[in-house]
Amino acid sequence: MSTVGKSIIMIGIVLIALGALLTLAGKIPGIGRLPGDIFIKKENFSFYFPLTTCILLSVIVSLIMYFLGKK
Repeated sequence: MSTVGKSIIMIGIVLIALGALLTLAGKIPGIGRLPGDIFIKKENFSFYFPLTTCILLSVIVSLIMYFLGKK
């Protein structure tokens, strides 16, 4: 298989895993509301930025890519 073909397959697998995670995220307690996530709520305004969740997902994806890229 060519390198481009392998890359497309890997991107597809990552997208499927990410889609499954996002679908199940509401059912798994703690995902999306971790300590360190920023949530500001005022009278007519609310702001939510999942900082810790983003860092955690980044580490997980980086580890997956590291181990899949290792030969």
